[in-house]
Amino acid sequence: MAGEIDDALDRAGQEAFTRQPPKTLKGRVNFLVRQLKSTQAVAREIGVSRRSVERYRSGERRHPPQAIADRIEAAVRARWQPRVRQQARARAATDTGITIETRARFGYTAPIGTTDDPRVRRLTVHLPPEYARRLFDAQQQGAGDPQLRRIVAEGLQEIYFKDNGRRAADLEVDISDIDYLDVSY
Repeated sequence: MAGEIDDALDRAGQEAFTRQPPKTLKGRVNFLVRQLKSTQAVAREIGVSRRSVERYRSGERRHPPQAIADRIEAAVRARWQPRVRQQARARAATDTGITIETRARFGYTAPIGTTDDPRVRRLTVHLPPEYARRLFDAQQQGAGDPQLRRIVAEGLQEIYFKDNGRRAADLEVDISDIDYLDVSY
């Protein structure tokens, strides 16, 4: 099951598209058949019968139920322009880094005499390429949401809360209750 950070990374990759995916149902299904090599594989992917896929492909049926249309669109977007997405990720991991915009509850472990009460903050922070590379590597290796959260929390801790080592040396940050999280690169 994908988590918030995994989904945000996937959405950010889709923003790198240089062309839009097919808009018609027939075009989308034909694209999936070309990618998956058979109507049976497409049927398994989107959860319908093989005959339904053939009807969508021929144009005999043009308006599937909304849930099926959403699954078709998600399957197309997941396979659309993989090289363009990979190039954008490589650029982010080596040159540009990533920008994270979030509203979440941040908790702290800090020295005695300071507040450690978790509170909701809205942050937009640009993280350097090393954090982008770590996030992409962890996602590719199938890391769960807790591990991706730790990487994001560490990046926000170092760049935003510790200001690159200029303050709050003993502070440790934890993210919980993510309201929303967007990534761009």
